[in-house]
Order: sequence, then structure tokens, then C-alpha cells
Amino acid sequence: MPINVKTAGFATTIQDLGRPGYYHLGIPMGGAMDRFAMRCANMLVGNDEGAAGLECVFMGPELEFTQDSIVAVTGGDLPPKLDGEVLDSWSAIEVKAGQVLSFDFLRSGARAYIAVAGGIDTPTALGSRSTYPIGALGGVDGRAIQPGDVLPVGKPASAAKAGAHIPENMRRLPGKIAELRVLPGLYWHRITEKSGTRFFDETWKVASEADRMGYRFKGGTPLEFVDREPPFGAGSDPSNITDACYPYGSVQVPSGSEPIILHRDAVSGGGYFMIGTVISADMDLIGQLQPNVETQFVKVDMDTALAARRERANSLNKVREHLS
Repeated sequence: MPINVKTAGFATTIQDLGRPGYYHLGIPMGGAMDRFAMRCANMLVGNDEGAAGLECVFMGPELEFTQDSIVAVTGGDLPPKLDGEVLDSWSAIEVKAGQVLSFDFLRSGARAYIAVAGGIDTPTALGSRSTYPIGALGGVDGRAIQPGDVLPVGKPASAAKAGAHIPENMRRLPGKIAELRVLPGLYWHRITEKSGTRFFDETWKVASEADRMGYRFKGGTPLEFVDREPPFGAGSDPSNITDACYPYGSVQVPSGSEPIILHRDAVSGGGYFMIGTVISADMDLIGQLQPNVETQFVKVDMDTALAARRERANSLNKVREHLS
């Protein structure tokens, strides 16, 4: 049951939950920027939560179905249309052979997720179908989809049926001012106490450089560094360190001016200090931030981070129970 790509939208890629286990080799985990939304889309159509679907940025593609199917669209508010009729997102939608799925204008968020009953069935690369263009892995020949592509679809589960819906109180998108919780990092001692306090007190804005590798933020006061003698292997800029590993969610601040949060397709290490790390529970939110969205970094401790992770796991369990 292939799907014909009539138009591709903007940076629409095949994604699943990624390829963990290769970060030490410089290959990032990748996968959906908003993992919660991707999981929910798959649940709605009866797929395994890790099945491959499509991640759309700002605008959606036009997809022609060659066989009857069930689809769901979650994530940012990018209303789906079937043969021009606007339908509900976060719902399982019946599609007939020959119909075209397209999208209205984006209303909120930044990324939407399209799941199809059976999942996108392109070949795997290192155990995942996720597209990693820099490494030419996954997706369609290691790239985003293009007009004229034919996307293979796997065999749907017998449980797939239209009508399932996830209510708004079970979803999560950033507020008017996005709040990202940050655990201060190993290099916190490199900045002055006053500068560290100001970093969390100020409101930042998402810069135009915001993609799967990382999100840059602007508008805050540059950091003040503690004087030091640069160690061997580090550069003269006070934000430089001897090369170190970068965890997902690391907040690096080149030259102390504009923070960059490293995301799913980020490099695994480098020579910029990290002021902290965004907690795992808030990583999905970053993928839904548009340029110029106001953002507040919130300082938390490990207990708060672990509690937030449990809360996010409970949120998924509630969706599973609701759909069962």
C-alpha cells in the first residue's frame, strides 16, 4: 500500500524513535523531535509506538493514498485536510484509496507528526528508519521526502480503526512563554554567580537557527566568565574547553553570548562549555518552538528532573489507557 508524495512540504522527513547506541561513534540517536507526539500518533492508528511516520516542519505535504488506510496527525496544530475537507488532529482518520491528505496553515507549534496504520516501511539503517541527512542514513535514500517519492507502508494491525481521539488535556504544547527546565552542568563554575542568576532571570527568544541539530536563543545578556589560565587543548575564548562529550539537551554558549540547545541530530562532542542540560521531560517542547518565541530557562535540581520524567511517563500511560 504505497503512498505517493505529490508535494513534500518543508523538511518533511521519515522519523521513528531513533537509533540509540551509536552516539559514542558520532552518530546521534535522531528520531522524532517530539517523541510524545510521535508515540501518540502511532497509538491512534494501532501501530507499535516506535513505528516510522512523517515529521513535518511548519507546513505539511500532500500525500495520495493508493489503498484504504487509517492515519493520525499529532504535534503542532497543523490541521489535516482530506480531499480539501478540514478534519480533527489527534484523531484516527479513515482514508480511502485515491484520496489526498493535505494540510491547512500552521496555527501553533512547529512540528506535526503523521502516522499511517502499518507504519512507513522504508529500509532500516542501524536499526532505525529515522532520517539523518548529514550521515545519509534512513529515510528515503538518507534524505527528506521529495515530490514523486513512493512511500511503502507495512501491514496494518487488526486493531486499527477510525474514531479514536486524544483530548486536549492529554496533549502538551509550549505556553505563551515557553519554560525549559535546566539542570546546571559540570562547567557552571566557569561563570560568575551574578551571571548565572541573570541567565535564569532573563527572557530569551528562539533565534532563526533552530533545527534538528540545535536551537539557538537570543536576546539575553552575555555571560561573564571567571578568569582562568586556558588549559592545554582549549582555545583562548573563555567559553572554550578541552573537547568533551555533549549529552542530549546540552546548553552550550559559544563566546558566552547565545545559548544553543543540542537536540536529536546534534554532534556528540566538542570544545564549548555547557552551562547545563535541559531535562529529558522538556526536550519534546523544544521541537515545538517557532523562531522568536519567548523562552524562560528554569533552574532545577536532580530530584525535580527525575520527578518530571516520571510525570511524562505517566502522561503516556494515561494516553495508552484512554485508547485501550
